[in-house]
Amino acid sequence: MAATSYDCDVLVVGSGAGGLASAVCAAHRGLKVLVVEKEPVYGGTSARSGGWMWIPCNAPAVRAGIDDSREKATEYLKHETGAHYDEARVQAFLEAGPKAVDFFEQKTSLQFDLGPTFADYHPTAPGGMDAGRSIVARPFDGRELGPEIKRLRPPLAEITFVGMMIGTGKELLHFFNVTRSPISAFFVAKLLLKFGRDLLFHGRSMRLMNGNALVARLAKSLFDKGGEIWTRAPVKQLIKGDDGRISGAVLHTVKGTVEVHAAKGVVLAAGGFPQDPVRRKELFPHAQSGHEHASPAPPGNTGDGLRLGEDVGATVDDTLPNSAAWVPISRPVRPDGTLGTFPHFVDRSKPGVIAVTRSGKRFCNESNSYHDFGQSMTKRCNEEGGEICAFFICDHRTLRKYGLGYVKPAPVPYEHHIKKGYLFRGKTLAELGEQIGVDPAQLAKTVEGFNGPARQGEDPEFGRGTTAYNRSLGDPEHKPNPCVAPIETGPYYAVKLVMGDLGTYAGLRCNENAQVLDDSGKPIAGLYAAGNDAASIMGGNYPGGGITLGPAVTFGYIAARHMSGANE
Repeated sequence: MAATSYDCDVLVVGSGAGGLASAVCAAHRGLKVLVVEKEPVYGGTSARSGGWMWIPCNAPAVRAGIDDSREKATEYLKHETGAHYDEARVQAFLEAGPKAVDFFEQKTSLQFDLGPTFADYHPTAPGGMDAGRSIVARPFDGRELGPEIKRLRPPLAEITFVGMMIGTGKELLHFFNVTRSPISAFFVAKLLLKFGRDLLFHGRSMRLMNGNALVARLAKSLFDKGGEIWTRAPVKQLIKGDDGRISGAVLHTVKGTVEVHAAKGVVLAAGGFPQDPVRRKELFPHAQSGHEHASPAPPGNTGDGLRLGEDVGATVDDTLPNSAAWVPISRPVRPDGTLGTFPHFVDRSKPGVIAVTRSGKRFCNESNSYHDFGQSMTKRCNEEGGEICAFFICDHRTLRKYGLGYVKPAPVPYEHHIKKGYLFRGKTLAELGEQIGVDPAQLAKTVEGFNGPARQGEDPEFGRGTTAYNRSLGDPEHKPNPCVAPIETGPYYAVKLVMGDLGTYAGLRCNENAQVLDDSGKPIAGLYAAGNDAASIMGGNYPGGGITLGPAVTFGYIAARHMSGANE
């Protein structure tokens, strides 16, 4: 049976933020755009994410009077990327990022809010900032998508509250204070009532937040311009002409094989390889078989974009010191008995929580970035031998005040997490240590040594709470240090951590125009990459909140601009 043919100007493979940004920009330049997605829903990892974008000198920061500059951002990225600093691509990102933000705010449904206390992850480094470089999509009413809301990937269940998305900052604080503040209780009750109404009439929350709002706003902008998203349409191969130009792709759809011919080019934005155990085995030092890893990425993110590129002569940059953005993950048990993935963003910084390996010793400043935490965890476990894992430890008071991982604070029940083996409890630290396979005597000694200075809000061993980033995720009402409190009110609790990722860094080698390069370093005509299919410009480091999505959206914008022949 002959393949059906479809003609367009731009074909985008993958429907996350990078792909959709490219599609929206191309559509606004009058090009016919088709986005194809292998899964039954669109949005990719972006729809499950926090939705933050790291873009220095962005318009919301300028409006807020933030004193930043391209020179300061360059200095910071040179420090963060070290020997892997890519001058051309970094400068293209810093030049185009603010323009991309302006374009989206002025021409599309995508609007941004500034994270006013969202610091760079190493704010004391040269060029680092205490705030201003991270922005997030403004909350969005899902009803504006009409029937297309049904195909939007839902948020990651483990980071919602009974399915309801929760914003960071003040909104999250209301949830922590729900039993201690009438104002917070009223705020949360109002949100829960709205959420219940949405479930009744729509089957899901219509108040979209974070990455769900980002994807929804981009999708709405694309649909408004006549662009299409085909789901259940995996790409099997790229079409390469006799002249070496990529002119389209072959898809397998529910209606059969389709040959898509794209006059201007193809953008690979399929989300990297977080769910590909073969490439994980090659590039993740902690995953010796490829399976010692847990990712919150959708199951479809199996490296299709990278393989499609390699099939036509592209190469993957595997030289970065870290092939992914690391994050500690715990595995709550879902109602059907399968294991979920809970990325630990906030609880690491709360006072009264520490992390230890099986030796019973701490290994880092727990309030530093999740990427730094992950590197320290791997390093210490390799030194000690055995499984790459760690445990968060807290006491009863801390558990009920802040929760721990997937365990929510009071008044939400928590006993079922103990029965299912997610949360461990011991009357004493020694009993807890015995349960989790951690040296009981050393655990007690570690906590005793931590508690003395902690009563004065100090952490002389690792310096928790000494940076703006540390403090931004602590408890602002806890004095004198929002990140430090003793662990002394039994019973005691633990949650096991394994290594996970928030996106892969090792991607296709590209130039400053988002063009994919062949093995000689020359652009492959008609082929572009954005998001995690492109090699990260961050040098294997994690400089700030949104360093995946910020470049993804920006290089999607750059790719569309280049394909349309525009200079601006």
